[in-house]
Amino acid sequence: MSFPGSFASSLPIESELPALRAALSAVSSAVLQAPPGAGKTTVVPLALLHEAWLDGQRIVMLEPRRLAARASARRMAAMLGEDVGATVGFRVRGETCVSRSTRIEVVTEGVLTRLLHADAALEGIGLVIFDEFHERSVHADLGLALTLQTQELLRPELRILVMSATLDGGAVSSLLGDAPILTSRGRAFAVDVRYAPPRVDQRVDEAVAATIRRAIEVDEGSILAFLPGAGEISRVSERLSAAALPRDVIVLPLYGDLSPRAQDDAVLPARAGERKIVLATSIAETSLTIEGVRVVVDAGFSRVPRFSPRSGMTRLETVRVSRAGADQRCGRAGRTQPGVCYRLWSAGEQAALLDRAVPEIVAADLAPLALDLALAGIVDPLQLRWLDPPPAAALAQARELLVELGALDALSVITAHGRVMAALGVHPRVAHMLLAGRELGAAPTACALAALLEERDVLRPDSASRDADVRLRLRVLSSPSGDHDARLDRGRLYRVRERARVLRSLLAVQGAGIDEDAAGWLLALAYPDRVARRRGVAGRYLMRSGSGARLDDGSALSTAPWLSVAETDGQRPEARIFLAAPLDQADVERLFAPQVVREHVVEWQRASGVVAVHRRERLGALVLREVPARDVDEQQVARVLLDAIEHEDGVQLRWDVAARRLRERVAFIRLLEDGWPDWSDPALRQSMSVWLLPHLVGVQRRTAVESLDLASILLAQLSFAKRETLDRVAPTHIEVPTGSRVPVDYSDPGAPFIAVRLQEMFGLAETPRVAGGRVPLMLHLLSPAGRPVQVTRDLGGFWRSSYFDVRKELRGRYPKHEWPEDPLSAAPTRRAKRRS
Repeated sequence: MSFPGSFASSLPIESELPALRAALSAVSSAVLQAPPGAGKTTVVPLALLHEAWLDGQRIVMLEPRRLAARASARRMAAMLGEDVGATVGFRVRGETCVSRSTRIEVVTEGVLTRLLHADAALEGIGLVIFDEFHERSVHADLGLALTLQTQELLRPELRILVMSATLDGGAVSSLLGDAPILTSRGRAFAVDVRYAPPRVDQRVDEAVAATIRRAIEVDEGSILAFLPGAGEISRVSERLSAAALPRDVIVLPLYGDLSPRAQDDAVLPARAGERKIVLATSIAETSLTIEGVRVVVDAGFSRVPRFSPRSGMTRLETVRVSRAGADQRCGRAGRTQPGVCYRLWSAGEQAALLDRAVPEIVAADLAPLALDLALAGIVDPLQLRWLDPPPAAALAQARELLVELGALDALSVITAHGRVMAALGVHPRVAHMLLAGRELGAAPTACALAALLEERDVLRPDSASRDADVRLRLRVLSSPSGDHDARLDRGRLYRVRERARVLRSLLAVQGAGIDEDAAGWLLALAYPDRVARRRGVAGRYLMRSGSGARLDDGSALSTAPWLSVAETDGQRPEARIFLAAPLDQADVERLFAPQVVREHVVEWQRASGVVAVHRRERLGALVLREVPARDVDEQQVARVLLDAIEHEDGVQLRWDVAARRLRERVAFIRLLEDGWPDWSDPALRQSMSVWLLPHLVGVQRRTAVESLDLASILLAQLSFAKRETLDRVAPTHIEVPTGSRVPVDYSDPGAPFIAVRLQEMFGLAETPRVAGGRVPLMLHLLSPAGRPVQVTRDLGGFWRSSYFDVRKELRGRYPKHEWPEDPLSAAPTRRAKRRS
């Protein structure tokens, strides 16, 4: 059966399903593109449910978020008149609702990865649907790459369907082997887009609240507002509460950290006679239909994780929404009827937006991906087909971390410990802490810490007592009496406790007693690269990775000699510490004994100006202990000192007058004769190991370097014959008629000169020469006060011409001096006054 490479229709997507069924019957893969509002998420899997080609096999549909997975499953079950868990079910982290009769499983992306690890052939599954693939999460990219490998090597009959409203379908089609592209115009209603840029001095929350108030007055239906994060949602909610909204209007938040019940309240239709204002993050951008929404207010920002391979930290950054994301948000207003979208930016700014968001794999923490690849037996990620392969530097750093955690061996092959870590379904750092904590008898505390690390802080951001000490959080978890403390976010506290309970069940841990004193070494197991030692100043630390870190002033942890750091802002040169616990050096040495490096250290200490020789025990950039070494290798000391000199690291050579003049003389003679060394600055810098290194043996201090006789050291590089030639060709001094020995200046090798009083040259007809008479000297003739009066290379010509003009001037200035009319017959003199 042939099938065209692309299919387009103006009909609703239900009418296009025969073509989709035909495509999936004829080929192994297809791409379905439908605009926001097409309703494909629920229609497609239901329509394909009873197709003969499935042969009784299940459909697995991936959704990027837990909220969307639950909502899609509920919607399909309702369309079938069933409860969730019958024909349609879902699997998300911490919650499963399926049965033996389930034929469609809606799962989050990480669940598919675990299914592939458990059964690489995906037996019993006939179709895998990747919904909202344009979001390009790491899990989605990896899931598709592994599913393609399964199809290629094990299950050629396995069908793959990629769906999206804003994806570059051509690129995905190519990745799927030129799979057919079906394009649906769907059933989205018209949306009136209105650009409403805020004032320059207006905050995001203020602008959104003002726009919502205006929309309540002029537009019909419920309102969905997109904001960057929970903080902005809270502030907009407070502004709206203070604005005395109509009594039929209710305000509901919607973001990832809310409980499933709170999320459901935001998504479900408003009660009769009510209008909803849903304040949401990008969680509501795709896969959800909030009944009754006819107005979208888009602040135009998203908060996304960005991982820095340099710092090893992931931090949230607020970025502009992409054009595709803005279109998705806008489409929420036209899902069930015509609507309005307020964009809080200008039409000009719209044109400058990126077409699509940066794929997460390009900027994410790749430790979970590296572990998943190792579990699948993939050492070279290019064995798989990717839209964007994982960046090599970030993947290498992730593998280094996994080696530290014991999950991989030196060849990036997964270990037995790594397999158990992967089975837990949590971040590798957390998995290692949980397993090691259980082995070391601190499992309940490890579970509590893991829950705290996975959840946002249980202390409110505006709490004055929000100290970085993680033990404060553990204390709250173990003390129900403090649940009504105003500093606490009770919703998060509940989720942390519930997550800790789930983890204890996963590890088969009995009891829930928390030991605060174990927090430091447990965190060190999860974050071995962030073990930190105080620099000597309260609140300033150096982490094992070599990065600096600091605590806020007044933190209770500021005087702790050692810290386990769990969270920072990743800034340089000093990251701000948000979450940490005190640690004992004994625990550091116990936990990381195999990784402690014992070394004989010879290093230049700039501050003291000494090459120090120590025996040192070191964990990364942290020195555990250091003692002076008795056995000193003077050659190694000399090389270290030479390196400091070459890099001008607080020590430099002192070129005195004698050394400079020697180099100038050699530079002069090099212009005349071959075979002489190049003693210019660049040449000497490059050859220090030849001429300087032998003279550094036995030297350890900066003062000794600065007192080296560099003239003697360089002169020793010349043979006796060369030195004789140097003295003859480039003499240091020239004797003038008075008998004075005047130094020759060779600073300009092409024009050596002497500076001499004019009166000392009386009676001399020829210019003095060097280089065996080959080079006349430039004469700087001076007045009795030592000031230049004439520069010449032709002394005889000077006496015959210019001298008489100079004589007139000098007689006026120096009347007591002898200025003869015939300088060639006059006697030279050093005296400043006439003889009596």
